[in-house]
Amino acid sequence: MSDIAAPEVRVWQGLERVAREILSRYGFDELRTPVVEFESVFTRSIGETTDVVQKEMYVFEKGGRRLCLRPEGTAGVMRHAAGLGAQETDGARWFYVGPMFRSERPQAGRRRQFHQCGVECLEPPSPRVDAEILALQVELLKAWGLDGCTVKLATRGSGGDAARVAEGLRGALEPHRESLCEDCRRRLSENVLRVLDCKNDGCRRIVETLPPPTDFMGGESRDYLAQVAAHLDALGLAYRLDPRLVRGLDYYEHTVWEIEGAHLGAQNAIAGGGRYRMNLGGRELTGVGFAIGLERVVAMLQAMERDATLMAAPPRLAWLVGLGEEAMNQNLVLMQSLRAAGIVCRMAAGGSLKSQMRAANKAGAAWAVIRGDDELAQAVAAVKDMATGEQRRLPLDQLAGALSA
Repeated sequence: MSDIAAPEVRVWQGLERVAREILSRYGFDELRTPVVEFESVFTRSIGETTDVVQKEMYVFEKGGRRLCLRPEGTAGVMRHAAGLGAQETDGARWFYVGPMFRSERPQAGRRRQFHQCGVECLEPPSPRVDAEILALQVELLKAWGLDGCTVKLATRGSGGDAARVAEGLRGALEPHRESLCEDCRRRLSENVLRVLDCKNDGCRRIVETLPPPTDFMGGESRDYLAQVAAHLDALGLAYRLDPRLVRGLDYYEHTVWEIEGAHLGAQNAIAGGGRYRMNLGGRELTGVGFAIGLERVVAMLQAMERDATLMAAPPRLAWLVGLGEEAMNQNLVLMQSLRAAGIVCRMAAGGSLKSQMRAANKAGAAWAVIRGDDELAQAVAAVKDMATGEQRRLPLDQLAGALSA
């Protein structure tokens, strides 16, 4: 876990600003869910046999309840939706930006507290909507300055395909059981799809020899994927079909995708998403969404030397300098009136003229607004341009206008 301080925090602020602008165009409203949820919100939705649940969640007990820090955003959004009526959720579009928590092995671009920007679109299964949401994610990455990303597209098939896919993959993997890693031998019986996502080199070589999961799916699922691909073609969005792509959570069905970026080494996935179905509180919900890892976005922007493009220029600072106790007191009042007029300003708590000017320089002030007994008596201020050294006296009623020009 790490602090995010200036100047890097201004890159994060730029990411969020651009995201809110684009997401509003697509009809999304922000939803802020709790960082702490009941453990069951995640075990029931993302799957008890996933690595997230078995290895990575921060779980604790309080008052006899099993709680956890949220490891991802979708389940919390769906928990919120499950408590609403159909009129409020049908066609609902929500986005979130915030911290998630996973106790995983630290690696490039990953933290145990990390941040995601994600969306959830609760519209019925439709290849058109899936293509729209994937196009939104690509547009957002490009708006941030991340062009040249690779989109990998696949399908998990319908819910009815799950048993056939699992049986087919299990049969194909059984002859290789002894060559699989310990985790994958366990996954053969618990959740065989996870084998396709294993990062062990030996397991990956075995996976490359397997028939793709689509071979075990019905024609309807393959047709759904073909329609998504056709809509992406019509939108001019480049992608690569990867039939062995498996997203790490169990709630996915039909369309899934992953987006890889350059400049991040082996761990180059920066975003992903897909269509899902889950049951929470006795209510079945379907939707399509995505999540983007913001730490990885920032790391990629820094590697490409594009991070500065997202930083808004810092506002010009006016530093009030007081010569004497009464001037310091009056400057406190003046500072508040200037702020009310939209001027960014500060002042030192006290000190000599030299020390106050030194503080103004250190803070990068654009102007020093200097007042002593004479300036107080005449209701004026001496305004010094810190870049040129030029100084002029202005009536107080003209000060705000001059500093905002």
